[in-house]
Amino acid sequence: MLSRRFHSKHREWLRASLSGEAAAEAWPFEISLGVPSEQAALRQIEGVRAWISAWRQWQGAGELVWSERRWRALGAQRLPDKLIIAEPSQAAAWAGEADRWSRACARHAAMSEQWPALADALPRQFTMLADYADADFTRLFKMLSWISAHPNSNLYPRQLPISGLDSKWLESRKRLVMELLSAMQGQAIADRDFYVCCGLRPQPRLVRLRILDHKLSRQLGGLSDISAPWEQIASLDIPLTHAFIVENLQTGLAFEELPGAVVLMRLGYGVDALGRLPWLRRARCLYWGDIDTHGFAILNRARTYLPELESVLMDEETLLSHRELWVEEHEPHAAADLPLLTAAEQKVCQALKLHKWGQNLRLEQERIQWDTAWNVIQRCLSPYIKNHATIGTDA
Repeated sequence: MLSRRFHSKHREWLRASLSGEAAAEAWPFEISLGVPSEQAALRQIEGVRAWISAWRQWQGAGELVWSERRWRALGAQRLPDKLIIAEPSQAAAWAGEADRWSRACARHAAMSEQWPALADALPRQFTMLADYADADFTRLFKMLSWISAHPNSNLYPRQLPISGLDSKWLESRKRLVMELLSAMQGQAIADRDFYVCCGLRPQPRLVRLRILDHKLSRQLGGLSDISAPWEQIASLDIPLTHAFIVENLQTGLAFEELPGAVVLMRLGYGVDALGRLPWLRRARCLYWGDIDTHGFAILNRARTYLPELESVLMDEETLLSHRELWVEEHEPHAAADLPLLTAAEQKVCQALKLHKWGQNLRLEQERIQWDTAWNVIQRCLSPYIKNHATIGTDA
């Protein structure tokens, strides 16, 4: 009983015990020990004697209350009647959680003294308070201290003067650090970015780009497959006519020679980078993503940066002609409205949301047979292929 109560109430108890607030749990509370009737005692006299003896030797947490019974056959008997639990530490001891409770209280007190704004948020982090190794707790404490003193350092995490703060340690604790810092800063965590929250410098955002025209490639020193921070990609002067944006890496790698064209791969929702590449504005841009709610959401987002962006292989005909390749979209996009989609795209997207053809279905771009897809891609360039000789001079 006490074990179940501890595991359901420990966060509430911690908040109340350290804040001075009244808890929903009324302290002290009593636990009946189930004094048997005389008839029951007569049926198992030895068992009742052992039970009484065990309680006489008991020295645990709480107050044991005895009561007297005057029975006809057994006479006056002094029996253990109830156990009074006066505070959470006693309940924790009975639940076998005394060490965890003590450690959580001490660490909550230390962090709340350092950062009073954390007092209400910390009980939600009971597991961290109770179970972190001393080295991990010390490391977390030092990290919060340093960041609160240097809120806009613009350093990489590796540069922080905190012993043992390696990338693996931090990666598994980003959410915890954000929740604690947000509470310290008085902000809702919502969808805050870890690096913005901490004032740290994120890893460079890399853009993967393939040059599909060997003449254009020669103008870039022969490079045809480039992965670099978007700032460096933005500085390239590429006289292209077409740019394909595809979600799947293997799809992008499968693109063959196309005059005046490049392909950008696996941006996901990071299509914000498209607005930072000035040479894209000179090209006809085409987006090919999965036919699912997220594919259309990414397309919608990309059009905020490239309003003339066209979609390819994301139409109803493509979807319905590949029924045997449909799979399930486990977590559909939540947006009710994607205003930058065309009427035809809206029709398909809404039909997917309304399960017109099946429950949460999707067609991943990499499941479409490559020969079929490549023919469509080439047709997008057909008016330009005859002008290939004028695209990308050898100068």
